Amino acid sequence: MPGPVTVRPVTSRGDRARFLDLPYSHYAGERHFVPPLRMDQNNAVTPGKNPLFEHGKMQLFLAERAGEVVGRIAGIVNGMHLEKYRDATGFFGFFESIDDDEVAGALVNAAAEWLRGEGLTEMRGPTNPTMNDVAGLLVNGFDREPFVLMAYNKPYYERLLAAQGFTRAMTMWAFYIHEAYMNKDRLRRGTELVKARNPGMTVRSLDRSRFWEDVDAAMDIYNVAWADNWGHVPYTRKEAAHLAKELKPVLDDRLFQFLELDGRPVAFSVTLPNFNRALRHLKNGRLLPTGLPRLLAYQKFGAIYEVRMALMGILPEYRSRGFDAVLIEETVRVGRGLGYQACEMSWVLDSNTRLINSLEHLGAVRDKEYAMFERSI
Repeated sequence: MPGPVTVRPVTSRGDRARFLDLPYSHYAGERHFVPPLRMDQNNAVTPGKNPLFEHGKMQLFLAERAGEVVGRIAGIVNGMHLEKYRDATGFFGFFESIDDDEVAGALVNAAAEWLRGEGLTEMRGPTNPTMNDVAGLLVNGFDREPFVLMAYNKPYYERLLAAQGFTRAMTMWAFYIHEAYMNKDRLRRGTELVKARNPGMTVRSLDRSRFWEDVDAAMDIYNVAWADNWGHVPYTRKEAAHLAKELKPVLDDRLFQFLELDGRPVAFSVTLPNFNRALRHLKNGRLLPTGLPRLLAYQKFGAIYEVRMALMGILPEYRSRGFDAVLIEETVRVGRGLGYQACEMSWVLDSNTRLINSLEHLGAVRDKEYAMFERSI
């Protein structure tokens, strides 16, 4: 008979190391698991390194049985979410568990009790640690690797959460399109019409000489464009800067696009090379001493042939004018010249029927399914 499960808060450097170490052993031998970078994971949960802590809180928990770590979870208070929605909702994230209802239940209960102590009555997740980071539970598509900054987890996690009273709050999709199957003529005809109707339109790429101004411009558009979308939480200036700083070394300026009208940015998109193609070969998520050179070599020699369109935003007054198609066409054109053949667009809310219809008409298919879960506490 297995021994009792003990869940305790992470309070020491040793506990934190065990919390961060768990995924590397938990997914050992999993063909499609991509080890997260340890440095990024540590930064995400450390006060002073993640701007979330300027308006929020986080408590990490470890589950142990007979001295062995068998699960982990974080309880998360997101102050920006509470300021916007005032719905007494807290979050959970960084959830990992062996296939055991007792372990999962003990973890969820520990996070829920901590959130109740913060005055909250609802619990939603997973967010790692926010909706603007790696968020959502993979529920379909386990036989394929996740794209960069997308979640991967054990197939039984949805069942474990359902057993603890969680229900789906939202379904999200990752769409995949290969150049060979794209309806290029439809896209070209549509964008030509859009450009003819908007003679002051130009598309430009990120300007490194004014990197931070461009980052601010993109986040200003994003925060307004996504304001009415389910679960949206605005980036603070420091959170946007934190994300940009992490992505800057691997960001291809040519795939960071701005659509401008008479010189004013009104839409943007950010597309990332799918570095998971290289990261999956790193040992335990470490960049040094050999990880970073290997990562750069994969990019240089064309082993990374896919991209992920991770962000797109269009100011509300310019929606339904085809600007999204223009950004997609420009990304396809530039990406083709860089040797990229396929793209994942993720994630797309199940409620965003307009974008879903547009993507399907272009030849994109629903490749992976993600979900957010919630329950009362």
